[in-house]
Amino acid sequence: MRHSMTDVGDVTGFYGRRAALYDRIATAPGIERWRRAAARRTASAGDTVVEMGCGTGANLPYLRERVGSTGRVVGIDLTGPLLDRGRERAAGCANVSVVRGDATAPPVAEADAVLATFVCGLLEDPGGVVDRWCDLVGPGGRVVLLDASASDDPRGRLLNPFFRAFVAAGAPTGGLRDVLCAPFGGVSGALSRRVGAARATLTDRTAERRYGEFGLGFVGLTAGTVRDGAID
Repeated sequence: MRHSMTDVGDVTGFYGRRAALYDRIATAPGIERWRRAAARRTASAGDTVVEMGCGTGANLPYLRERVGSTGRVVGIDLTGPLLDRGRERAAGCANVSVVRGDATAPPVAEADAVLATFVCGLLEDPGGVVDRWCDLVGPGGRVVLLDASASDDPRGRLLNPFFRAFVAAGAPTGGLRDVLCAPFGGVSGALSRRVGAARATLTDRTAERRYGEFGLGFVGLTAGTVRDGAID
């Protein structure tokens, strides 16, 4: 069976072993602003929001704040140790739940909105998965993607070698040699292509689109409202 996520076993094992480090990075100073912006684009009061690949639940408080007491937030991830931290973060919120599941085939029947942060770069078929997320929320629903890729910003381009090293360090199948060689190669190329494919599908499927950048162009926030099939 061919998985839709890059070697699922490698990914879950890698992040599971590094759950504490991943959580520190996910909640590092400055990143909160990106996550709050993503939550604002995703959720409104009373919505049912599904976060695909929720990790340690860093976005859950911001989504809960947006949906209020009448909405619902569901976080989905495959990695047990990350989910354990996500459940701790969601403790005490009756309308926030965290479940184990595959973001490429989410175990939910319907939702008003979908959020995925730093997930699309791991997907084998990001365009197809985003297409399914759009089908899940249906016309009028929202899909929001927060992803990192190499920067085209004149200031950010100077830092692309360091970004490539960071990507190599975070690759489930990489090693020290890969990290040391990454600044001189195109290791981030596959990531950028996958992120680009996800954004392209979202653009094709949505109207009222908004795009913003953070971190010298390394992080992009793409949001759109799924249209009913008519050309916008």
